[in-house]
Amino acid sequence: MKIVSTAVDGLNVIETSAFRDHRGEFARYFCANELAPVMGSRRIVQINRSLTRAVGSVRGLHFQYPPQAEMKLVRCTKGRVLDVAVDIRSGSPTFLKWVGCELSAENALMLAIPEGFAHGFQVLEPDSELVYLTTAAYDPKAEGGIHPEDPSIGVRWPLAVSGLSERDLAHPAITADFTGVKL
Repeated sequence: MKIVSTAVDGLNVIETSAFRDHRGEFARYFCANELAPVMGSRRIVQINRSLTRAVGSVRGLHFQYPPQAEMKLVRCTKGRVLDVAVDIRSGSPTFLKWVGCELSAENALMLAIPEGFAHGFQVLEPDSELVYLTTAAYDPKAEGGIHPEDPSIGVRWPLAVSGLSERDLAHPAITADFTGVKL
């Protein structure tokens, strides 16, 4: 596993590779030792799977407020998505900046998203599947979200946004008084 920094401090892409032979392939999805530089003392407490059928569908932008703020390790195990993380850390020099990374079963990349980021993705191939490893359990009382088409963030989704859930449609845009998440 190789940890690659992005333009936003703390947000990393993890490059992995698979061992391939005549039988198929084998890949390591998580290694506490190799990921120690990004994991620190955190531990994985929940693993989630998402299957999104329709191309263009967007899920997100989601986050959890402290003390349930979570780090996510996100990997696409089937299909292809544009995975997006938005820095919402209060006082961060990259506050409201976003990074997008294409994740696919083919490229075997994983996005390591620390606490204080909103996360979402857009499906680029039908029946795309993501697996999330998280450092905090989901808590509906700690849930937060930002509308995925918020003009103050300006995520450049590659396709027209479609398939938003009622919950995601209801997420507000950022207002002038939003100072971010204090960790």
